[in-house]
Amino acid sequence: MANTLDAAFAATYYGTSRSGSTIALVNPLIGEAALRHVFTAAAIEIAFVPCATAELLTKMREQLPRLHTIVVTDADDGVVPADATPLHVALHGADDGPAAPAHGPADLSATVCVQFTTGTTGRPKGVRLTHRNLVANAHQIALAHGLGPDSVTLNHLPLFHVMHLNSAVCAGAAQVLCPDGDPLASLALAARTGATHYYGLPARLHRLAADPRPAASPDAVPALPRLTAVLSGGTALAPAAARRLSQLLGVPVVQGYGMAELSPLSHNQRLDDTRPGAVGHPLPGTESRIVGLDSREVADVWATGEVQVRGPQVMAGYLDDDEPSPIDADGWFSTGDIGYQDADGVLHLVDRLGDVFKYDNELVSPSAVERIIADDPRVAECVVVGWPDAVHGAVVWAGIVLRETPGPPQHAAHAVLDVLDAITEKANSRLAHFERIRRVEALDTVPRTPTGKPRRQELRRRLRDRAAAEAAA
Repeated sequence: MANTLDAAFAATYYGTSRSGSTIALVNPLIGEAALRHVFTAAAIEIAFVPCATAELLTKMREQLPRLHTIVVTDADDGVVPADATPLHVALHGADDGPAAPAHGPADLSATVCVQFTTGTTGRPKGVRLTHRNLVANAHQIALAHGLGPDSVTLNHLPLFHVMHLNSAVCAGAAQVLCPDGDPLASLALAARTGATHYYGLPARLHRLAADPRPAASPDAVPALPRLTAVLSGGTALAPAAARRLSQLLGVPVVQGYGMAELSPLSHNQRLDDTRPGAVGHPLPGTESRIVGLDSREVADVWATGEVQVRGPQVMAGYLDDDEPSPIDADGWFSTGDIGYQDADGVLHLVDRLGDVFKYDNELVSPSAVERIIADDPRVAECVVVGWPDAVHGAVVWAGIVLRETPGPPQHAAHAVLDVLDAITEKANSRLAHFERIRRVEALDTVPRTPTGKPRRQELRRRLRDRAAAEAAA
């Protein structure tokens, strides 16, 4: 099932679940190789997809022997491939078929959904989520976000996880799906529908915070009298962007933490406690702790180590039985994220275990350096990875997207270098010696996954090749 932001997705998702079948959620934006891997790993037989994905699947049919039916969910205005069936035709044909199974209690431990990871550290892994996982997490999120029958959620993020879909249904709340990428258009829709909760990806929220239209015209931002919070997740939202949005909309900007293996949420900030850089307390019924990277012993308050989570939302396992399980005998799930808990039990993330690197013997967090760089108003977005270094192990390399191209076109290249030098000097004055930027480049855009996470593995591979070529020259 291709995961798109429309009502057809919600209908097919719940209909497939009620039929007793297992749902595999697929990001329609992934490339052909990743699509082949996902369809093969999940042994997908029926695909509910938008027209563009249907065309690609039609070309790939010989490589997908288990796939026998392609249903196009957005066929109203498009040409449907000859090998596919429009959703409305499939539904009409179902009227003459066998009756739907009688509604009854499901086996809570049965896998109902396979959610694929984004594959930032390797091939996407199929995560097996049970009825218990999804129902428990829906209730947890509804409680944490204060959702109820009078709530209206504005969903301005792709449904790569069904977190907000399930939690709204669980709470009996209305949900408004907003496929328009323009952040101000989403605010206008929130105003028209009386939204109480606005959900957005950090990449879109960063664009909204940086949008010049609200400053140019006070009427650009509509009145949102029912709005109680803006909620963000997937990757870190810069503190400066959160402050700007809170000022602009007059509500707290709340961040959460989770992943596919956690159904997907485990932590969330409270509306009255949105301390910068934190991702909040564990959800109701959830435990979290920090363990030493080497000792694996439970760490003290403020000590940095790997984040572990235990609760009813922890996955049943991976599709591939050969994949090492990150869940120990006591039910603790090792997230692969590095962080610490403060004296109030609030979780602060440092970075992904696979993304940090060492300068000499000091651990460098790319995300921490990115936050410093992003504080500069000349920076639209940035990404940091380690550049291989024979002396220190690795040094900080920063790729920066400038908000504006400085100077006249004939001098733009030199002007860009001057601005990058100034940004680097300002950032380095706030960074420890081992965190300082040693290499910097201008980028047109930061390569990201569909959920907004930087593609660091791709960048590291590219930089390793360049470093090797430089060393050999």
